[in-house]
Amino acid sequence: MNSATDSKIGHSILSDFGIGGSKIVDRRPALFLMANTLETGGGERQFATLATALKPERLQVRLGCLRRQGAFADGLDGMVEFPPGGSLFGLRSQRARFALGRYLRVHRAVIAHSFDFYSNLMMIPAARLAGVPVVVGSQRQLGDLMSRFRNSSQHTLFRWCDRVVCNSRAAAARLQQVGIDPQKLAVIPNALTRDAFAETAPLLPAIAGGVRVVMIARMNDQAKRHDLFLRMAARLVAKYPKVEFALAGDGPLRAGLEAMAAELNLGQRVVFLGDRRNIPAVLASADISVLTSSSESLSNSIMESMAAGVPVVAGRVGGNDELIRDGENGFLVQAGSDQEFAERIEMLVNQTEMRNSFGATAKRDAQKFTVENICAQYQRLYLSLMEEKGIGCGACGEEVG
Repeated sequence: MNSATDSKIGHSILSDFGIGGSKIVDRRPALFLMANTLETGGGERQFATLATALKPERLQVRLGCLRRQGAFADGLDGMVEFPPGGSLFGLRSQRARFALGRYLRVHRAVIAHSFDFYSNLMMIPAARLAGVPVVVGSQRQLGDLMSRFRNSSQHTLFRWCDRVVCNSRAAAARLQQVGIDPQKLAVIPNALTRDAFAETAPLLPAIAGGVRVVMIARMNDQAKRHDLFLRMAARLVAKYPKVEFALAGDGPLRAGLEAMAAELNLGQRVVFLGDRRNIPAVLASADISVLTSSSESLSNSIMESMAAGVPVVAGRVGGNDELIRDGENGFLVQAGSDQEFAERIEMLVNQTEMRNSFGATAKRDAQKFTVENICAQYQRLYLSLMEEKGIGCGACGEEVG
């Protein structure tokens, strides 16, 4: 290893291995979880939630990533970085895979689980070459927004996995359509933390006699269709002077969206809140939640809105119908139709009892997604895979000097 990056990787492994001093090392076999980064996205939030909450009795949990950056890195102690450089197919990335494979062997990983596209491409081949008995990949999006090359690369790697965890039935169905063995697919939804259900002080003051409509989505992808949200808002502002719209999220598209809001004469009726980690406080300020995306596997925004008791209006795409029961806990509309979005939102604006009923039903429905329930599903999956492979577990720590 010649570069500073390679030295950093090597130093991390040596430090964890205990070379250079005596320390107590947990000798239980390892469950290794790997993400790309810890930015403020839905997938990253899920990784951080599960990495913190998973406590398998017979395994130690170890964490890795490609780049240790982002707000969700806080509190994830012991995470080891395996930076691939500028390309997942270059020489530096091969060195990072070699270092990752060595790390997995040193820590006796019996399960290695990657959580997103980039970590799939990094970890799956490294874990296979390192002889890790159980290799698990993840599909947390539909794949319809990825290039043919990316999809093909990932599908090839999925065939090397013992399981691929999909966070929605819609995502699993897509993989079956391209020939992934359905026996390899496991559907485990996203998890909601206890904070998502808790009573929270609102970020924004209530609108006296009015209604606030919010959308929570990063402004880094045209598929989120913030433009549709703004056009929908423009349909309603003249008719309902006490309806306000708010966008929580940030990204490279924000400036263009702010310009569009000005062109639509939305003025102070639309508030751009920027990047927010206190999503429960945003939702405590909301009466209606909207998701206009053209592609979703299982939306964290919808789930968090449900947990907060806020009714959701969303497009009929991907796994949205696995969360929203149309006309019972929210509304599903034709994706891309600002008119249909406006019509359903207008119904909720005008009918307080409907809003309250939908919100209460949504909150009850969200209970099945508690982090405790989802962690139990992951632990059952891991243990069943170990049983399939005939893997026993050793006991605890010993001193390495």
